[in-house]
Amino acid sequence: MIDAAARDQWTRLRAELAPFVARRVAQSDVDDVLQEVFVRVHRGVGELRDEQRFGPWVYQVARSTVIDHLRRRARGPEVRDELPEVSAECVDDGGPLTEAEARMAPFVALFVEALPSPYREALTYTELEGLSQREAAARAGVSLTAMKSRVQRGRERVRAMYESVCVIERDARGRVLACTPRQGDCCAPRGCAEG
Repeated sequence: MIDAAARDQWTRLRAELAPFVARRVAQSDVDDVLQEVFVRVHRGVGELRDEQRFGPWVYQVARSTVIDHLRRRARGPEVRDELPEVSAECVDDGGPLTEAEARMAPFVALFVEALPSPYREALTYTELEGLSQREAAARAGVSLTAMKSRVQRGRERVRAMYESVCVIERDARGRVLACTPRQGDCCAPRGCAEG
């Protein structure tokens, strides 16, 4: 049986990770993904050498679990029918997501994971973990100017990845109106569908 102190720590960790996971997967999958995160944390915590790195390590485990989940979902036929619920906080301007943006959002983590370092870390901190660029710079140990540059270049690379597999139609403000897979492109994310 788990003692009360350990149970309390797991409960706090779940409360911290739940919003992180919920922004990236369908609401109906949050509990399953969190359970998988906890299984991976439980299995790997013994190999963690620096206890101060526990927090970032747990988020890395959560990111990897979300990415694995999205990859599994992308391979299945049900992806087109059931779209993840994406919160409005995922958009920089704070406005609600367009339907096309909601379809594209789950694949951001996959594209970020494919980026080379240091762009992957910059976008992981700012776009996936929700840190400000100043907080991300402090965590990465670089200047704010360097972090801003990495975030901007990383965003450009993610945009290029999307545009390599999809034709993206934008409005005057730059919001995505439609995302259509390029003809004959078997690698197009299934969430990128006419919208």
